[in-house]
Amino acid sequence: MTDEQLQQLTEELSRLYFKRTFRHRIRFNPRLRTTGGRYLLASHEIEINPKHEAHFGREELKAIIKHELCHYHLHLEGKGYQHKDRDFKNLLEKVGGSRHCQAVPGMRKTQPIKYYYACVDCQHVYPRKRAMDTQKFVCGICGGKLKMRERSLTT
Repeated sequence: MTDEQLQQLTEELSRLYFKRTFRHRIRFNPRLRTTGGRYLLASHEIEINPKHEAHFGREELKAIIKHELCHYHLHLEGKGYQHKDRDFKNLLEKVGGSRHCQAVPGMRKTQPIKYYYACVDCQHVYPRKRAMDTQKFVCGICGGKLKMRERSLTT
């Protein structure tokens, strides 16, 4: 499917399910890795991960487009367009969009845990995949300072 065909499909879905026109651009973005699509607030454009249609078919693609159109139309109307908002959840259910997209096999690579931080007061250990600034964060249990530890000390 080309970007132009994707544009036509989106305009059709918008008219059919939302009774509104889609006046901006939608395009495939092959660099998307962990999501099926995204709505860009500043430009009102939508980007879609082309791997989802390739792996799961046209119906999955339509469900992702409906999801992004919910963000689009609610944002333009000044209503709650975020995943947590009731307006978003209600509209998504009404149009039959997907709440979460399926994971494309081989796309999500889990990182190993490289860092361990411990609270100097209560000794609670926080395993982390990425480094964190211990000056900005405190223990979620007691509010104490965090300090990096060696892996062998945690078990």
